Amino acid sequence: MEDNSAVRYPLFGLPKIYSYAKKYRRIILLMIMCGVLVSLADAVYPLFSRYALDHFIALGTLDTMPAFIALYILVLSFQAFTNFTSTYFSGRIEMNVDRDLRNAAFGHIQELSFSYFNQNSVGYLHSRVMSDTGKIGEMTSWRLMDLVWSGSYLVIMMILMFAIHPRLALYLVLLIPVDFVLIWLFQEKLVTVNRRIREVNSRITGNFNEGITGARSIKTLVVEDRMDADFRKDSEQMRRISVRSGHLNALFISLVTLMGSAALSVVLWKGSGLTRAGILQIGTLSVFMSYALSMIDPIQQIVVTIAHLIGIQVNIERFSKLMDEKPLVADTPEVIAKYGDTFHPKKENWEPLFGDVEFRNVDFRYPDGEEMVLQNFNLKVPQGTNVAIVGETGAGKSTLVNLVCRFYEPTKGQVLIDGRDARERSQLWLHSNIGYVLQTPHLFSGSVRDNLRYGKPDATDDEIWNALTLVAAGDVVRRMEHGLDSEVGEGGDLLSTGEKQLLSFARALLADPKILVLDEATSSIDLVTEHRIQTAIHAVISGRTSFVVAHRLSTIVGADLILAVKDGKITERGTHKELMKKGGYYHELYSRQFAEMAADLARSN
Repeated sequence: MEDNSAVRYPLFGLPKIYSYAKKYRRIILLMIMCGVLVSLADAVYPLFSRYALDHFIALGTLDTMPAFIALYILVLSFQAFTNFTSTYFSGRIEMNVDRDLRNAAFGHIQELSFSYFNQNSVGYLHSRVMSDTGKIGEMTSWRLMDLVWSGSYLVIMMILMFAIHPRLALYLVLLIPVDFVLIWLFQEKLVTVNRRIREVNSRITGNFNEGITGARSIKTLVVEDRMDADFRKDSEQMRRISVRSGHLNALFISLVTLMGSAALSVVLWKGSGLTRAGILQIGTLSVFMSYALSMIDPIQQIVVTIAHLIGIQVNIERFSKLMDEKPLVADTPEVIAKYGDTFHPKKENWEPLFGDVEFRNVDFRYPDGEEMVLQNFNLKVPQGTNVAIVGETGAGKSTLVNLVCRFYEPTKGQVLIDGRDARERSQLWLHSNIGYVLQTPHLFSGSVRDNLRYGKPDATDDEIWNALTLVAAGDVVRRMEHGLDSEVGEGGDLLSTGEKQLLSFARALLADPKILVLDEATSSIDLVTEHRIQTAIHAVISGRTSFVVAHRLSTIVGADLILAVKDGKITERGTHKELMKKGGYYHELYSRQFAEMAADLARSN
């Protein structure tokens, strides 16, 4: 379940993202320096008008005109150059920080535990990696640049005004704090509204993703109207909150603009009197009028930028929450030092894995559960043993597999691989030696060859064809228009479920795993195809430790050990003959399924 609770970070979260931006501090400093220089050029422009009015018009002389024009062109060129460089640096910072944040977020997601993905939707994670990082990247560049220009322009303008006429400057400066009081008054409301907008947007993204990826199920279940209604409901809520946000921002900016207009009124009121009295020259009044008018823009820019920063604080909170998420299953520093981590493996230190698995005094409870699934559970699985796990749907058959694969850690006790606690060696070492075929097969976008090489990146075409032949998938690929170069589509949508499952078998076997896990892997294959690959599966698991979570009990009668699971507990263990002779839960399951198959066969005839 998604947790949208927020944690407040000081200074709009800038210290939180400093670690991602500090490598670009040189470029950021150059951007800031260019922004200050741009504001300096902008603040100097009214002085040209002052000089022109007081000399060329009031005195009627053009003696200094050539120097005036040359200086004006020089300032204009300087402004154009600094504008270009500040824009260039801002763009570089945005793209680099955005890239680093996305890479960090995606890499961190790869390291999170299996359980995290059961509790958070694709839309939620997609929004963190794509939308939130983009907003933060924008903040570290363009928004920061806006603040630099606006703030430095106001400071330079005030310095020039006090240097020219302190009394008139004081009237304008006294109005500036009023704008920042307005920021404080609106800040809490804007934060709250923007946080709600992000939350609803995350739900909309999730609904959209489900509407596309689940299109087939939606149409077969005839629930288009329900999906459409849910999407429209969230969209309407998004509209209402966004309108409220727009109203707040409009009121916010309008009030600031009003204060800027008030500043111009003050200059005209006080300045005109001083001009008539001969105390203030017309050129100086012109400068103050220009500053009063131009003061509106930087103040409004600061207000708008801070409003954006308030909104971006929500993105920082959500991104930070993702990056602060700790995997439930993690290697110790000692293990990482020896074996490496997910992205920097030290394969030279990896010992060979043989396939002995032992559960020693294991207690286990799922992180979000209250009841113990395993209590003081002990089981030895020697290398090459074929273990079948059976039970009704939802009985908890995958629990042992999850512990063997170290998707979860035991609440108490140990899972030993080749006589050593699995926690003493890296997850990547273990996962590299496990072939896992899921009930719902997943293929990556690309060709058949690309998908199979996920199991072994350097696999030759001969090795690929051998694996395909072993699982009776060779004819399937040969029938495709381009053979191994045939595209499988997004998620393998261009193939049937059975074809995807066969390719998943081949991909797992190509890696030559020492431990093979089949999680109801034949449930998506028709009986004819299942019969074709059963012989191949038995040949493949020979010499390998295998765990088969079975739906069709006819496929596991030859297993070395069968574990019967009921209500999350292992109630029986033994071979097929032993359990049938016992006449317990397994006997009931097998007899019921056999009767159902016989009835189906009779109806088909």
